Amino acid sequence: MTTARETVLGRIRDALALAPAPDITVPRAYRTGRTLPDDERLALFTDRLVDYKALVHTCTADRTAQAVAEVLQEQGARRIGVPAGLDAVWLGAYDGEVQRDSADIPAPRLDALDGVVTASAVSCAETGTIFLDGSPDQGRRALSLVPDLHVCVVDLSTVEVGVPEAVSRLVPERPTTLISGPSATSDIELERVEGVHGPRTLVVVIRTDV
Repeated sequence: MTTARETVLGRIRDALALAPAPDITVPRAYRTGRTLPDDERLALFTDRLVDYKALVHTCTADRTAQAVAEVLQEQGARRIGVPAGLDAVWLGAYDGEVQRDSADIPAPRLDALDGVVTASAVSCAETGTIFLDGSPDQGRRALSLVPDLHVCVVDLSTVEVGVPEAVSRLVPERPTTLISGPSATSDIELERVEGVHGPRTLVVVIRTDV
């Protein structure tokens, strides 16, 4: 005996098989190739991040370890998780406990961490969006979503002006996570609630000379 769902889906499949497939051309006329000088791109990106209630720190590449350690100390993070491929030099000034992530660690156990430190793939200045693509220095999606603090290191050279420019740098086959500020939503009375679907606190460390 078939269910109503199976009946409906069966009729849809039959209709699609009988109907000729339309020749569809997807328009690709959006703006591409936009650029800005480094200082303007940094200012725009920072403005958007702050508007989303993210915390922003800037540093040079040789100060990465100090910047990350200072952020973690400010946030009171004594036990952090990091992707397996994160540069160990970035943690050289941190004196807390570091847990290298792996697929063998169940996602619920990540909730015991005070925070996580990751790199990033590319960012969009215009929207203040950071893209993670699951590379070894960014890790699996659960690692950046479960802990309440996410410290994300962004190289200014990976910050594009707009969405088309940023998306063009991504590898389509890789899983992509888009981050625009700390996790937030609104309840039925439009009261802002943070930390429901991801980290309550997002700190972005921008390396200005990389």
